[in-house]
Amino acid sequence: MANVVVVGAQWGDEGKGKIVDLFTEHVSVVVRYQGGNNAGHTLVVDGETTVLHLIPSGILHRGKVCVIGNGVVVDPEVLCKEIEKLQSKGLLDDPDQLVLAEGAHVIMPWHKRIDILREGAMGAGKIGTTGRGIGPTYEDKVARRGVRVFDLIRPDRLRQAVEQGLPIANAEIVRLGGEPMEAEAILAAYAPAAETLSRYVRDAALFLSDRMREGASVLFEGAQGTLLDVDHGTYPFVTSSNTVAGNASVGTGVGPTCIDEVIGITKAYTTRVGEGPFPTELLDDVGQALRDKGGEYGATTGRPRRCGWLDAVVIRFAARVNGLAGLAFTKMDVLTGFEELKIAVAYELDGERIEEFPCDGDTLRRVKPIYETLPGWTEDITGCKRYEDLPLNAKRYIERIEELGRVQVMAVSVGPDRSETILRRNPFLAEKAG
Repeated sequence: MANVVVVGAQWGDEGKGKIVDLFTEHVSVVVRYQGGNNAGHTLVVDGETTVLHLIPSGILHRGKVCVIGNGVVVDPEVLCKEIEKLQSKGLLDDPDQLVLAEGAHVIMPWHKRIDILREGAMGAGKIGTTGRGIGPTYEDKVARRGVRVFDLIRPDRLRQAVEQGLPIANAEIVRLGGEPMEAEAILAAYAPAAETLSRYVRDAALFLSDRMREGASVLFEGAQGTLLDVDHGTYPFVTSSNTVAGNASVGTGVGPTCIDEVIGITKAYTTRVGEGPFPTELLDDVGQALRDKGGEYGATTGRPRRCGWLDAVVIRFAARVNGLAGLAFTKMDVLTGFEELKIAVAYELDGERIEEFPCDGDTLRRVKPIYETLPGWTEDITGCKRYEDLPLNAKRYIERIEELGRVQVMAVSVGPDRSETILRRNPFLAEKAG
């Protein structure tokens, strides 16, 4: 049985949730390995839309176990609301279907307040965070003063953590012009969530190891996208965690030799939420048309996404740093009706052609995309069930991306529903290497 990582190959919002949901049929366990509720994975099954922020996208399949790994930062109140919403739909009725890593770090109320105050103080230099407290939580984790799930579910440990951490946080809050917070109010607010979540808490790394030893297949679900990686993305306009596939091991406690394949997810065009450079961004009617046709508004924040042509330089970079074995193409149907389509095949910087992606945000602001133009198509592709059914120009577009990105397109999404996906290769049905 195969263990596969699904990772975003752009700036996030690529449709990872749909692909994870699609592949969950073939696995026993789905595990999220980084990020927090700053991610939103939208799933459409039989016309019903479900948006998830913390629980892995495989939760819509009965009998599958979903794991929130130690690399995730967890807002207890948000997670409880997500659990309650799923249970109201008749899902997650078995507590054993969800595992919450005891080593995952907890987003405390002061993290959210600091996040919002800092972003407001930055003015024109703001990063464009979601204000969910993700960054400050990871800061405390690295500073070794974080609060873990292990602490959350033990009242004495939680009190100790709050009494130690809050004075430091309040000093920062007051410095930024905010009102200090009270320990008792925080403890009272988090007590119900701690009681609810305690039934799901386990040693997630040991659980995954045991399941894989028994022969179970595991799907590792990433959040955000490659270019938001804190080490390899468009720094400083990045998220606070490692989004690349290599972090699937660190964020779950599973050794890298246990992972068989990495699949990247990309839209048939490019989007970005928040601040930062975006070489192929379209600030015209075409960009607005992509936004309107694609419903490009953030699942977490509702913010309109910035839209632009597909960037093959980005795809090549993502294929290299993640070790992609395949690419899943989403929202192909959105491109139907465009007379012509453009792909950035390289950049121009100071009069020179460059074909490798510059991670430095300031450098990326200065590049100009070099485009290749392909003819579009007008045929409705939402009913296509096989790759051969796609219009000729749609296939030419996909095949050109394969050439430029140096990676095979193994799945094509032709509509929002789970069933509207053409699967050219299933990594869980292929023979395992070795």
